[in-house]
Amino acid sequence: MRRSADPACVACRAQPTTRTGHTLNTRRQFIQGTVAPLALSALGPALAAHAFDSALKPAPTGPGLLVSQRPPVAQRKFVSAAVEQTIVAAKARIADPETAWLFENCFPNTLDTTVTTRVVEGRPDTYVITGDIDAMWLRDSAAQVWPYLPLMKQDAALQSMIAGVVNRQARCVLLDPYANAFYDNPDKVSYHKDDLPKMKPGVHERKWEVDSLCYVIRLAHGYWKQGGDVTCFDAQWLEAMKLIVATFRNQQRKTGDGDYKFKHKTMWPSDTAAGSGTGHPVAPVGLIASVFRPSDDGTVFPFLIPSNYFAANSLRQLGAMVRALYRDPAFPADCLSLAAEVERALQKHAVIEHKTHGRILAYEVDGYGSHYLIDDSNVPSLISMAYPGAIGVNDPLYRSTRKFLFNAANQPYYVKGRAAEGTSGPHAGRDMIWPMGIIIRAMTTNDDAEIKRCLKMLAATHAGTGFMHEAFHKDDPAKFTRKWFAWANTLYGEMILRLLESKPHLLG
Repeated sequence: MRRSADPACVACRAQPTTRTGHTLNTRRQFIQGTVAPLALSALGPALAAHAFDSALKPAPTGPGLLVSQRPPVAQRKFVSAAVEQTIVAAKARIADPETAWLFENCFPNTLDTTVTTRVVEGRPDTYVITGDIDAMWLRDSAAQVWPYLPLMKQDAALQSMIAGVVNRQARCVLLDPYANAFYDNPDKVSYHKDDLPKMKPGVHERKWEVDSLCYVIRLAHGYWKQGGDVTCFDAQWLEAMKLIVATFRNQQRKTGDGDYKFKHKTMWPSDTAAGSGTGHPVAPVGLIASVFRPSDDGTVFPFLIPSNYFAANSLRQLGAMVRALYRDPAFPADCLSLAAEVERALQKHAVIEHKTHGRILAYEVDGYGSHYLIDDSNVPSLISMAYPGAIGVNDPLYRSTRKFLFNAANQPYYVKGRAAEGTSGPHAGRDMIWPMGIIIRAMTTNDDAEIKRCLKMLAATHAGTGFMHEAFHKDDPAKFTRKWFAWANTLYGEMILRLLESKPHLLG
């Protein structure tokens, strides 16, 4: 997923068109046999060793050779009895051996490889890295632990781990509500250290993305609805929630450009903010400006429609939650008022009339009348809005938009190749399909044939690794980015569990 290249990294400089972190570049190039020994050794002994360890050969996938790709039990970062029981029970219900193997590898990947737990000031604290980059994205970390929420009641340690994510995210928001990623160690120096304005200690990257704060609310609300211990919803958490709402209001930009500014020295225009660092101009119509997308690429028009739908839905969840927990009518009313304002603006500005498909949703607008008709594979996207419940899967507007977007004649980032078809994007390149988009497609349709097609494509494009990746080439899945991308792995596991519940005949 969407990581900017480190200019200090030899591997990144050697391949400037690969817009990912240095561990990924090394890992990806080594798998494909393109990293010279000199370049690898220049990365330093520890990183070179890590690259060698991570550059696994494709796992054997012949009959009887589907060997687990999970770390040995003693090396796993977190072990949940409830998750292990779920894996065993689910595999017994999946007829296809390769699909069962992918589920076993992918579903626990967040717990196996990315979670660090501790107690801070008597409260659980959990740091969750995204995979091959040692930083905690608000979006990724919330999404990575999301599928484990229903299992908390069976596993107190699992509940405490997720409570630790809720606690950690509240502190991150209070540190900087405009930042998208953070470090565990405040003394660690980011390779974005030259970005302007200067980042606070503990911040890895400061790209303003509306959905980052939405995910913080979504996880807290999901944890609460699943019966999680409410002690994590203390005064600090409430302060963070109020800052989220204030940040949303600031970025409606009704009286100017708002507080956010960002400048980044880069070879890629989409990696920095346009204009004076605030993004392209918008009209004050009630929508919330997002200077960057969930892919960490800059927006063309800052009113990112999927993120505004997500924000309206999240604000309603937050209002209901605070009303129940605090019995304070003022702040919930503020949440619901802002949600209603965003929804009215979406009705007025997000819908366009297409000459062939009729009423559909734009991906981005500026409030002045301009719109951009694409989609992105990250979440939220237009297709994925039905996944968090921001729009109904049978909503006519959603259905017409979906029909438009899954047509290569309409959508420049919908591509078809010899290996698969799906949504790509500017982040990894037009020919690079994201498994996450295929997974979300399967999770937002009731069409059995469409779901089967998605399952087959996912099984055919993991390149023998047993895991999902950020993106793979439409004609050659062996050309992929991010061998260790925990969110995509966990999302695959969530898809399988949902299908076992709603459409078991497709897997049995």
